[in-house]
Amino acid sequence: MSRRAVLGGALAVGAAAVLAACAGPTGGSPGATSSGAAAGSAASTAAATTPPSAPTPSPTAAALSPQRLTEVAQRYQGRTPKAWGLEVDGVVLRSTKPAVALTFDACGGPGGAGVDTDLIALLHSQRIPATLFLNSRWIEANRALAEQLAADDLFEIGNHGTRHLPLSVSGRSAYGIKGTTSVQEVVDEVAGNHDVLARLTGKEPRYFRPGTAYYDDVAVKIVRDLGEIPVNFDVNGDAGATFTKDQVIQAVGTAKHGSIIISHMNQPKGMTAEGYAVALPKLVSAGYTFAKLDDLMLA
Repeated sequence: MSRRAVLGGALAVGAAAVLAACAGPTGGSPGATSSGAAAGSAASTAAATTPPSAPTPSPTAAALSPQRLTEVAQRYQGRTPKAWGLEVDGVVLRSTKPAVALTFDACGGPGGAGVDTDLIALLHSQRIPATLFLNSRWIEANRALAEQLAADDLFEIGNHGTRHLPLSVSGRSAYGIKGTTSVQEVVDEVAGNHDVLARLTGKEPRYFRPGTAYYDDVAVKIVRDLGEIPVNFDVNGDAGATFTKDQVIQAVGTAKHGSIIISHMNQPKGMTAEGYAVALPKLVSAGYTFAKLDDLMLA
């Protein structure tokens, strides 16, 4: 099956697939911290998943200035969007480098503020780098862990928005989630969490992915004018943390050189970690390497 088919199949799951990563699998708890993908006791799992201790980065990055935010908002007032979706011009879907980029979203909000500690532990045990797209609500619910992840050289932190909304200047919806409704709301959705991440990491975030990963073409231009690169994916690794273990293995296994894979790190009751535990060694054995987005020189 082609990567495009995997993407199309994941999208066909519809609202349930995407919203699950935000609302949690049935019976899940926002505060849950283990998925059952790794064997062993809860104590050993917790120990394995704690990133190495590191000081919180000094907040040296400047927030986006009010003047810049005003200028960007004024520049796009009255623009009519002509495109809407996951693959709008200006959104990066894959890289030209040989490495595969793993990206994991943490959506936050009711039912979406959990932590898949088994997934984090797996990446650590295999020393596989990844880009973590954190929403401001998830950071607020997991402050100590967010600081640890931000200080961990294995990971880089991307911007997953302030309210986790589809990025639209006209209120378009995706999977039943109404998007931002104006140019100003697009600016606020990007800039609010931009400043949160600047304080968290000590540097300005370079990459943005909105809630649901949907943009219109005007919103894409706004993201770039705010200094971030809009990033999506060419491989959907877990369909909003709804895939079974075998589906995750199959989907991740379609990755090619330059692929950007999207999955989720906020649903501990999902099967993402279990699937990746099988899929990643297979990719390594096949000769694939992994990189953070920053190492791929995206533009």
